[in-house]
Amino acid sequence: MKENVVQIKSYAFAIKTVKLYQRLCEEKKEYVLSKQLLRSGTSIGANIEEAIGGQSDRDFFAKLTIAYKEARETHYWIRLLTDTNYISKEENQSLLNDVNELLRIIGSIQKTLKNNTNS
Repeated sequence: MKENVVQIKSYAFAIKTVKLYQRLCEEKKEYVLSKQLLRSGTSIGANIEEAIGGQSDRDFFAKLTIAYKEARETHYWIRLLTDTNYISKEENQSLLNDVNELLRIIGSIQKTLKNNTNS
């Protein structure tokens, strides 16, 4: 089976998100914002998995679009957690780099699919 970069990276990001959620709950006693981050951060990979198993190109594109939206939402929660001093600037940079990379990859796949559909 061919290696799927977005699948691998989104899964690794989900693991990072779960670990951050656990730490925020244990160390900072922060449950509300971190739960939002957990939900959206793990949803990126879940929707990519669903896209891969899509029944049609249209289904694939729809799930990929949801993954993109979840990545945008995750970007928001990371910034909010940073600006409310729950995560450090260093941790923020690492997380934002990861989610921005996912956004670029997913966006590129979407663009390619649109171009192929319009051809």
